[in-house]
Amino acid sequence: MVKIWIDADAAPRDVKEIVFRAARRLQLEAVQVANQWLSAPQGNPFVGTVRVEGGPDVADRYIAEHAEPGDVAVTADIPLASLLVEKRVLAIDPRGMEYTEENIGERLAVRDFMDGLRGAGVETGGPRPYGPKDKQAFAAAFDRVLTRALRGS
Repeated sequence: MVKIWIDADAAPRDVKEIVFRAARRLQLEAVQVANQWLSAPQGNPFVGTVRVEGGPDVADRYIAEHAEPGDVAVTADIPLASLLVEKRVLAIDPRGMEYTEENIGERLAVRDFMDGLRGAGVETGGPRPYGPKDKQAFAAAFDRVLTRALRGS
């Protein structure tokens, strides 16, 4: 059975709500993983939470260790996405971009390059604010990815 994983520390509320509705509608287990206290939506028995100890990448490691091939994961963390793609977990970011074998290498390289610039003191700015277009793109991509996962392809 397909399970949906949410890297919940930084996932936008809109993304979580889309996943929660899909979990209820399709009767799929969805798991939020974070190093902070989270609440599951009331009246939705398909959504659970896992609180991990604080520290860098603890939630990411939990998801990477527990997700199975064919599951779906939502994360903005590119190194985590790389591990998930390697395991044949379908991974998508909160803005609707699917991580694939074809694009994960480039995404990692850009991330590492930007991280290097920040480490050298270059001001790179952050991501743009999450908006309605991002929510719409996520909803459409999540629907496609989840449909593919349920078909087992």
